[in-house]
Amino acid sequence: MKTSYRTITAYVTKDGSEIRELMHPAVHGNARQSLAEAIVQPGQKTQLHRHLMSEELYHVTQGSGIMRLGENSLLIGDGDTVHIAPGVAHCVQATGESPLHILCCCSPAYSHEDTEML
Repeated sequence: MKTSYRTITAYVTKDGSEIRELMHPAVHGNARQSLAEAIVQPGQKTQLHRHLMSEELYHVTQGSGIMRLGENSLLIGDGDTVHIAPGVAHCVQATGESPLHILCCCSPAYSHEDTEML
């Protein structure tokens, strides 16, 4: 299976970020994980949330920001990767002058039903 970025329509997810599902079992037929790109515009912040089942990896490909991870705040930027365990509250804020781009890998795959807004 192969997908192409330019053919994937973006949508706004429950946390307020713009998402492109690059690979998701519900659409592409892979089995256990999803890969998406999240874009947070300069000055914007996603809503605090957690996933009860999914473990996530966030990898920053462009931009800079602050990530809240549980009780901690982390400066994030190009090349940084953050592990988010199931049940850990998190959100990101884009602090630079350009959008913050994050690759988000979820296992099991992302679902709205697994997302709890806080």
